[in-house]
Amino acid sequence: MDRNSTFAFLLIGVILVVWLYWNSPPPEPQKPKSTTTLEQKDTTKTVAPVAAEEKKQEDVSPFGVSTQAEKIITIETELSRVELTNKGGKIHRVFLKKFNTWYYSKSKDTTFYKKYVQLVNTSKNGGDFNIIFVTKDGKLVNTSSLDFNANKNNSYYKLSGKDSLSIEYVFSGENGKIIKKNFMFFGDKYDSKVDIVLENMEDVISSFRYDVVWQNGLNFVEENSVDEANYSHANIYAGEENVVVDATSAGEKVTKDINGKVDWVGVRNKYFAAFISPNNPSSDGGAYVEGNHYNNKYGTREVYSASIKVPFQNQKYQKDSFTLYVGPIDYYLLKTYNNNYESIFEFGNFLGLKFIIRPISEYIMLPLLRFLDSFIPNYGLVIILFTIIIKLALSPLTKTSLKSMAKMQQLQPMIAELKEKYKDNQQKQQQETMKLYQTYGINPMGGCLPMLLQMPILVALWSLFNVAIDIRQQPFVWWIDNLSSPDILVRLPFKLPLFNLDIVSGLALLMGITMFIQQKMSVKDPTQKAMIYIMPVMFTIMFMSMPSGLNLYYFVFNLLGIIQQYYVTHKHNLEPLVPVANPNKKKGFMARMMDAAEKQAHIQKQAKKK
Repeated sequence: MDRNSTFAFLLIGVILVVWLYWNSPPPEPQKPKSTTTLEQKDTTKTVAPVAAEEKKQEDVSPFGVSTQAEKIITIETELSRVELTNKGGKIHRVFLKKFNTWYYSKSKDTTFYKKYVQLVNTSKNGGDFNIIFVTKDGKLVNTSSLDFNANKNNSYYKLSGKDSLSIEYVFSGENGKIIKKNFMFFGDKYDSKVDIVLENMEDVISSFRYDVVWQNGLNFVEENSVDEANYSHANIYAGEENVVVDATSAGEKVTKDINGKVDWVGVRNKYFAAFISPNNPSSDGGAYVEGNHYNNKYGTREVYSASIKVPFQNQKYQKDSFTLYVGPIDYYLLKTYNNNYESIFEFGNFLGLKFIIRPISEYIMLPLLRFLDSFIPNYGLVIILFTIIIKLALSPLTKTSLKSMAKMQQLQPMIAELKEKYKDNQQKQQQETMKLYQTYGINPMGGCLPMLLQMPILVALWSLFNVAIDIRQQPFVWWIDNLSSPDILVRLPFKLPLFNLDIVSGLALLMGITMFIQQKMSVKDPTQKAMIYIMPVMFTIMFMSMPSGLNLYYFVFNLLGIIQQYYVTHKHNLEPLVPVANPNKKKGFMARMMDAAEKQAHIQKQAKKK
């Protein structure tokens, strides 16, 4: 087997191992000794680093227990519908009006609550965005359990354009102790401004700090929970660096505690995120995040909590301001906030090549997709035209590779003669083969190097198509109704061993067929015939669970490659091989390596004689 074949098989092996690792089913988590313990409300274990600094106390609020009936105020904007509750004066639910649920796309149920994605995880305490602190007598207080009163009487408000609305929730305790949350909503924005005011709390709050927390992660809103969990994690942005906290395996719990100036904390799933950012980050502040990876009856779940540590000045009156963003992970939208929110966007980091892949995606691929989408109504057509443009851009590299392969094929009869002539002397066989390459000016690596140069571009596309919200739920034609998920032709009654697959993707099959045709056209050496079948089969299986938009790209890319390959190969196969004028003028890398090996072998032979 020659070097090209060895390299190809090595590359397949690397990709296969990485793919199997990413997609292997997680092991079952160990059962807890007591299910009741998990079901108990324990804020100290969930998010409150403040509680860890004090002796454990019963989770009983010194401010009393909730007694009021729940009252919901709804604020509907052009982009979202936000529900606030007096129970904790917090965010009850957030619906995004531009993004449908996956089950709506299948059932076409027009009910508002079933149509749009809802991002707040209400399973724990009915909402999120709370304040947590420890009292001077060691009691833990989570405002989620307190009754607040709103300064608005109506239950529904509608905003549009530049409209804004302020709603203040107030908790009044004994002896004039007051906690206020003032929410400012805007008609055309996903974010809201929040002021937190503490009055007469100087003899209550200990440790000179309180935490503003997003406690229960985000709702899982995609059909494939395993895929969504893979992209779920928490983030802390501090010191010009985005720190990612990710629990990657079932049963794993991760934490991260940072002291100092923190610009923001965030939690995310595949396409959506929630950020909390203080308007005036303090060097006396910090952040704490925690994540849990587990399985339940609905599938794989990853839940992250994130809190901003806020210094408490121990004064009668303190006001702190924050921005709360709950919305899509749209790179260009996040960039408009000028707070590095866009760093949460994952452009890919395959084999440590982030420094190459990110610029390609950020400055070429994503802008090109957005530009094409601005005037083409169907995203499948966007991907096809996008593929044609990328293929044209890569055609010089591809052409060089194909020309080299065509010349190598013409040399095969001569190489076969050398193999027969020197079948008992492997070293001589390699030397004569390299001389043959030199004579006709052929670089044996000429077919592989252009392919290697294309790899960062192909990886960048793979990463982009997996996370770009532009592609989410975009239909193409026929059975391809969602370019961000696999196009399923048939669902198998069993799962393929090792691959954990039970679906057959139409576009993955088409991609595999075109890859087989390409291999059939390019591989002429009888010793490499196995590659004609192995690579297409492996890649077809690997890409069965990939987004159909990605498979559409590779199918069209391969189709264009077949046309180019036929033209280039047919043209150069008709041209006779002509020896170069001065083959020894400048030796190539491979020739120099062979010369060095020959000299080393000669030295060793002389040493043995002595």
